[in-house]
Amino acid sequence: MISTNQLKNGNHIEVDGTIFKVLEFQHVKPGKGGAFVRTKLRRSSDGNVIDRTFRAGEKFRSIRTEVRRMQFLYGDGSDAHFMDSESFEQLAIPQATLAEALQWTRPNDNVELLYIDDQPADIQLPSAVDLEVTETEPGVKGDTASGGGQKPATLETGAHVTVPLFVNIGDRVRVDTRSGAYVSRA
Repeated sequence: MISTNQLKNGNHIEVDGTIFKVLEFQHVKPGKGGAFVRTKLRRSSDGNVIDRTFRAGEKFRSIRTEVRRMQFLYGDGSDAHFMDSESFEQLAIPQATLAEALQWTRPNDNVELLYIDDQPADIQLPSAVDLEVTETEPGVKGDTASGGGQKPATLETGAHVTVPLFVNIGDRVRVDTRSGAYVSRA
């Protein structure tokens, strides 16, 4: 069992039979009344984020998580296919449950697959990835000198981001996987 005093960002807990990942938490001690904990939780089954308040000291079942190195083979529209790098065993996971993470993952990339209670649940992404720009409009000469500007671009994984005007097709860019924002050229 895990108490609200032991919560950390990234922990997985079970609340009312549903598994959640703790995104944020805050202990609140009002001047009057009992202490409580405000949390922001992401449901692991579908990715919905909810706000929930618990009494201080409330206990939850701790969820056993494990990370396994896998190779992302391909997505066929309905399933994402992975292969264990050690046993070469293949695994298919519904693509809808991993849609957010797959937009930053190229075929044949090695990824860390998160298992929750021995069930594959999510891909653990690095904070930033380097991807090639496959489609964008050319920057107009003179627009890049001062003040910059932004234009839409499509990356090799199919993800859409906004990049500065000086980025061209074929350039590699670094993108923050948490916000989807352009960071720099790679």
